[in-house]
Amino acid sequence: MQTIGISDQNREVVAHQLSQLLADEFVLYTKTLNAHWNLEGPDFHAMHLYLETLYTEAAEIVDSVAERIRQLDHYAPGTLKQFLQLTHLSEQTEGGNDSRSLLKQLLSDHESIITSIRGSINAFQDAHKDAGTGDFITGLLGTHEKTAWMLRAHLK
Repeated sequence: MQTIGISDQNREVVAHQLSQLLADEFVLYTKTLNAHWNLEGPDFHAMHLYLETLYTEAAEIVDSVAERIRQLDHYAPGTLKQFLQLTHLSEQTEGGNDSRSLLKQLLSDHESIITSIRGSINAFQDAHKDAGTGDFITGLLGTHEKTAWMLRAHLK
């Protein structure tokens, strides 16, 4: 039994919402790896390196979300089946293997995660009395916003 000032019920709700975020982050991580592996085109080298930066950052985010769930004394989902049941993202890809097509898909997913996070921050802090998770996902929001900005800049 934890005594961290958050009720069991609130921790359960927050852990479930974080599990959905974890699933989204893991699907985005996988899609970023796919883009890194299958990219083709005249900007291959530069984009291959950039995508490596993105998937490395995504792996760190996945781990940090899972650890936040564990800090709330819940188990993080860890199977592909669980991730696909929980995610808001689609694992389907459209378009080609050129950087423009791949980055458009990744941008769309980052924007979806941004919207989802933005809708959760106040609930974590206010309704569920978990300012720690609110602060944690506010940091993730900033990371996704910066990445989305960079992807948008490349696509102009």
